[in-house]
Amino acid sequence: MDAATLRAEGRILRRATVEDIDRALALQRAAYAANRALLGVEPIPLLADYSAILLEMEVWLAEDAAHLRGVLILEPREDDLLLWSVAVAPSEQGTGLGRSLLAATEKRARHLGRAVVRRIAWYGRHGYTVERIEELSDRSVTHMVKRLTSATIS
Repeated sequence: MDAATLRAEGRILRRATVEDIDRALALQRAAYAANRALLGVEPIPLLADYSAILLEMEVWLAEDAAHLRGVLILEPREDDLLLWSVAVAPSEQGTGLGRSLLAATEKRARHLGRAVVRRIAWYGRHGYTVERIEELSDRSVTHMVKRLTSATIS
């Protein structure tokens, strides 16, 4: 694994650059569109400053020659790796790309020697458990964690 690519489940993710911010944000907006109606508020990933995210976090892109298919945002922290956002283009939802992005997250966490932390029921089916529930003024956020065994980290 080099600093610019991350491989998982036969997919190669490319580390985003400044030139990718507009495309990544557009995909995030499309992927999270359905959540607006469910939440009644703007999803947290759409409230962020993506210029700052690009500087402070790892942004990985799943793409082919013509299209951006998915965006994975990871935040390496001292003791863990926060899975900040997984966004899959609406046309790619249900194809397994989200699962591949989770696998890429776990591979990156193993490389860094850290546990994976995430916030939400789909993740429960993939081995994540509730770490805590954070109450905000306009919503609650469920943070989830997946502990990786030492055998899977090395």
